[in-house]
Amino acid sequence: MHNSKSVSAQNSKNLFLVSLIFLLLSSSTQLVGQVDEIREIQNSVVKIYTTQAEPDYFTPWRLLTPRQSSGSGAVISGNQILTNAHVVADASYVQAQKHNDPRRYQARVSFISHEADLALITVDEPGFFSDLKALAIGDLPDPLQEVSVYGYPIGGKSLSITKGILSRVEQQVYAHAGTYLLAGQIDAAINPGNSGGPVIVNQQIVGVVMQANSGGRAENLGYFVPPSIIRHVLTDSKDATHDGFPELGFRTQTLDSPSAKAAYGLERDEDGVLVIKVFEGSPADGILQENDVILQIDNFKIADDGTIRLSDDLLTDYKHAIDLHHIDEPISITYSRHGERATTQMIARRSLQSYSLVAGEQFDKVPEYYIYGGILFVPLNMNLIKRWGNDWGRTAPVSLLQARNEWSSPERRQLVVALQVLASDVNLGYHDWRNWVVDTVNGEPVRDFSQFSALIKNNTADNIVFKNTNGYQMVINHESALNSESQILSQYRIPSAYSIGLFDD
Repeated sequence: MHNSKSVSAQNSKNLFLVSLIFLLLSSSTQLVGQVDEIREIQNSVVKIYTTQAEPDYFTPWRLLTPRQSSGSGAVISGNQILTNAHVVADASYVQAQKHNDPRRYQARVSFISHEADLALITVDEPGFFSDLKALAIGDLPDPLQEVSVYGYPIGGKSLSITKGILSRVEQQVYAHAGTYLLAGQIDAAINPGNSGGPVIVNQQIVGVVMQANSGGRAENLGYFVPPSIIRHVLTDSKDATHDGFPELGFRTQTLDSPSAKAAYGLERDEDGVLVIKVFEGSPADGILQENDVILQIDNFKIADDGTIRLSDDLLTDYKHAIDLHHIDEPISITYSRHGERATTQMIARRSLQSYSLVAGEQFDKVPEYYIYGGILFVPLNMNLIKRWGNDWGRTAPVSLLQARNEWSSPERRQLVVALQVLASDVNLGYHDWRNWVVDTVNGEPVRDFSQFSALIKNNTADNIVFKNTNGYQMVINHESALNSESQILSQYRIPSAYSIGLFDD
């Protein structure tokens, strides 16, 4: 019996050692496989250096002090590098650097979508892409799936790889341009420099790291542009003409209230969103009416909270059903009017210049301005409002902030602001006037900045009277304004009385 027990114990020990060796070998093989995968991907991740000089919307004939910044990007098909738009926005000089290569290669932006915070850059240097593998665009990961984030965050020169779990996918306000698009959220800290880097699953790009939404209150959270938005931009880029995401031209509110649903003719089992505004000249104009209830877009049924179901585990705002389309594609809309259901089609069109009186933030553009009688006039937009700093929601003038809540119309497309007065004899009495919205010029309502500027340039009256809605007036003698123009420009070292292209026909 003693010998039998010894043999049995020895066999168990041998079996344990064999199992342990097998596990170690398996772990070693798996680790080697992971290292090989990382090596293959890391050669496709590029560091991007930019010199950015943004316009100064307080003095729109100048640029702000140039600043150096860096970001990340990933090589995709067609000898292109996919990155964030904000990494290369307003850039005067762009360079790309490969992994473990000290040389920086001059690069250029080939396509940019500011609303999706995505850009494509390329390097014309022969052979740059010859040893770089193009990564494919994969599918959106499942909730709670682990992902890897590659990039070059600040604090070091080498490639950083972090892991996180996909925690949420829903519509988010993109920090770069303020658009409302689908975004993914992961529980991994993403630092400056990571922007534009790929989110990887199974050696495929399933997202592009982007800036956190503007609030910046959450810690250890990162956001990325998901595959559906990436593919939309890549398709848009094929003809090198930026079309963007379509806009049908209506606004809605949710119908959570049972009383409201009944009032607009819905049955208890019907859900949808209430149309509160239809913009003139939009695809919805003449089709939808205020107080219609939109029930379905394409095959997506809309819940009373305004969401649609993308999968068993994923709900998001119904706007995503429109974002999936490209310009000139038909979009099916099912709606209810006074309890009667109808289905129609709208053709996806480019967004009008702005459905709000305050246009969203623009990039890579020269600011418009007009100096008349020593008064600096500019159109109101988010670029100007954000010039008040990171806390612009509290520091910008209230009258300018309130205008963001007003709709535009064919009669009033844009607001014009008398931003500041360059003190001289022609504007005595108004030297301390600033941030003043102009509503009429010699009694003519202001439609937009172009029409406003034409009213001044073509004026034949002795005086020009600028007036606001409260009745306050600013009166400038026209002849004195013209005669003092060159002296004012010279005194304040301003190259021109108006921005380039303002009066081009």
